[in-house]
Amino acid sequence: MGKRAHLFAMVVRRLATALILASLCLAFVSPASAGETTIRYFPAGPIYEYRWKLLELALAHSSNGGESSRLVPFAEDITQNRGVQLLQSGAIDVIALGTNAEREAQMRPIKIDILRGIVGFRIFVIRAADQARIARMDEKTLRRQLIFGLNSQWADLPIMRANGFTVETSPAYEKLFAMLSAGRFDAFPRGLNEAARELEDRKQSYPQLAVEQTKALFFPYPVYFWVSRENTALAQRIERGLKLALADGSFRQLFETYHATEIAQLARNKRQVIRLANPILPAGTAEPDTRWWWH
Repeated sequence: MGKRAHLFAMVVRRLATALILASLCLAFVSPASAGETTIRYFPAGPIYEYRWKLLELALAHSSNGGESSRLVPFAEDITQNRGVQLLQSGAIDVIALGTNAEREAQMRPIKIDILRGIVGFRIFVIRAADQARIARMDEKTLRRQLIFGLNSQWADLPIMRANGFTVETSPAYEKLFAMLSAGRFDAFPRGLNEAARELEDRKQSYPQLAVEQTKALFFPYPVYFWVSRENTALAQRIERGLKLALADGSFRQLFETYHATEIAQLARNKRQVIRLANPILPAGTAEPDTRWWWH
């Protein structure tokens, strides 16, 4: 056999072996994994766990013929604005954030408030030494004297400024705890469902920080799931699943399970609630229904 013929025969054998191995691999793929869809989401982290458990619930309610979905967090530490860009490019499939007109122009919202207004009920992370000072403040003094800290890309920043509050900003969420600890501002407003959990995660790094016990802000601030404007099918599936979960009570059960501690504390602790206008809400946005946690 000539050299060329030998090489040709060897290539043929290798191709045949590769085809056999590929066939064997396909034969062992289970129907469930073959029909599984990967959905990449943002933001990730402990305080967002409820949002993605709710998405799992919605997708389970709206699956067709055993269709399964695997949720995978987007691995990089990115800003909210970058997350929106990656959703538009297809690198991320679903985002869970609050609404404003700019976001509604850029993405497709599923207009069911997944947090029932609870993120708009803001309590303060402060330096523990300031508890008594802030407790003595009336609304006018609080507005005049307190400096707040917020992420420069969060949608609630223009709300706070439009309501007359002084705000220091940073594009880095984690840096805000260090800035508060160092006295760069006085209070870090966090959702009722966020403040205690965030401090628990950072008690070793910032033992001097605490949750303020007497004051709260409230503004209408619905949080939606968002997909790209072109992804109509996923939007319809999520909306259908959320409505089914609302109808059978599983949506409410999940919400109350994740927020039981905060709901109980709110019932016990009587806070002075300062209501704010939300000028960034798109026209026609429904008022959040807070009856599951606050009447």
